[in-house]
Amino acid sequence: MRIISYNVNGIRAALKKGLLDWLKTDPADVICFQELKALESDIDKSHFEELGFHVYWYSAEKKGYSGVGVLTKIKPKYVQKGNGILQSDAEGRVIRVDFDKFTLINAYFPSGTSGDERQTYKYQWLDEFQEYIDVLKKDHPNIVITGDYNIAHTEIDIHDPKGNKKSSGFLPEEREWMTRFLDSGLVDSFRYLHPNETGKYSWWSQRFPSVRLNNKGWRIDYITVTEPLAKDIKAADIYPDVKQSDHCPIYLELND
Repeated sequence: MRIISYNVNGIRAALKKGLLDWLKTDPADVICFQELKALESDIDKSHFEELGFHVYWYSAEKKGYSGVGVLTKIKPKYVQKGNGILQSDAEGRVIRVDFDKFTLINAYFPSGTSGDERQTYKYQWLDEFQEYIDVLKKDHPNIVITGDYNIAHTEIDIHDPKGNKKSSGFLPEEREWMTRFLDSGLVDSFRYLHPNETGKYSWWSQRFPSVRLNNKGWRIDYITVTEPLAKDIKAADIYPDVKQSDHCPIYLELND
């Protein structure tokens, strides 16, 4: 199974920038979007259904904010919108899709860049998400967790670790959480196959056009899998040349 995770930074904006044309190249069997920035009623499913996808959106209550979605050419056994945590669900941050061999979680982790209040909520959300996954693993040992984690885990996941040591997304507490998260029985699929590769990023600031041109990025998008699935990782990659967003798609292929 081929899986893509892609923060589109607004699904309607991405469609105007050629998202459908890219999807027509058949990049994956399952496409996980984050940051839809649209209500479900604002997104025409037919564009995606015509390409053979089953379509599942989970939008935030607030217009133009957050939201996640899954396109899948393989019909799932079960779909759950939200994870039962009030604020997270109001912000449309988690959708779960169950297939025969694994459960897929598509998540848009909060950012703390707008100030102390959201950074505090980010820490709360991370702890709640860890608990949610810990409980889910008891009955579903095979889990794939895709999404924009909004954390660069190690120094090789960011272009300027020294200059960003006090930046949200690279704070010691966030990186320590990521380490604990992985140590709880999860595998970073990209690092599993590319443990020391540098210069591979999934997000670039839009403040200056030269940032992406010069590859001054962060790797903050991940596809992690529970340890029983690690042996099935066939390929993992990052696609910086796909440019409908300030993020780019990331890729995982699992053996059948």
